[in-house]
Amino acid sequence: MNTIIGEKLGMTQIFDDEDRAVPVTAVKAGPVVVTQIKRVDTDGYNAVQIAFKEMSTAKAGRPATGHFAKAGVAPQRHVIEVRVDDPDAFEPGQVITIADVLEAGGKADVTAVSKGKGFAGVMKRHNFKGQGASHGVHKVHRAPGSVGACATPARVFKGKRMPGRMGGDQVTMLNLDVISVDADRNLLLLRGAIPGPKGAVVVVRKAVKVNG
Repeated sequence: MNTIIGEKLGMTQIFDDEDRAVPVTAVKAGPVVVTQIKRVDTDGYNAVQIAFKEMSTAKAGRPATGHFAKAGVAPQRHVIEVRVDDPDAFEPGQVITIADVLEAGGKADVTAVSKGKGFAGVMKRHNFKGQGASHGVHKVHRAPGSVGACATPARVFKGKRMPGRMGGDQVTMLNLDVISVDADRNLLLLRGAIPGPKGAVVVVRKAVKVNG
């Protein structure tokens, strides 16, 4: 297994052997439980379904409760699928911890939904410089300026950088250093920042481009 689900706790800093401050993000990673095994002969592909964060049966709903009961586990809040080469190496109800996935000194990829910023202008959304703000300039300091292309083609091209909804997108950070893995407390420390606010659900994988 090369993937685990976690919850972002926030950022802090630690000091390395040379007393240099290292910014890290703390993640409560797992434990996760295996809730379903998918195989080529029955589903068309090999995968393992894992779930994170137990919830009450009243909130799960009857279909989800039955699905988790079939695997012999309590209802879980977050579920994902992970492709595997050998699904027979896993069984429903199996518990996977962060120590089974990552180790200190390795690299990890983190996927999460970034913070939503709402409707934003071009200076905030696309880092536009803005227009002049001296004497004689109208109040257009933060406006994007001209967006058209004259009489030909007499339209605005698709993909033009303009104001709009910002954030709230799925973002993946690649090759983050794994600073520490605490299997007893299910705690993972990653160097630098990761997407999402505190409490965000994150998917942590072994880095796929560690040599690239």
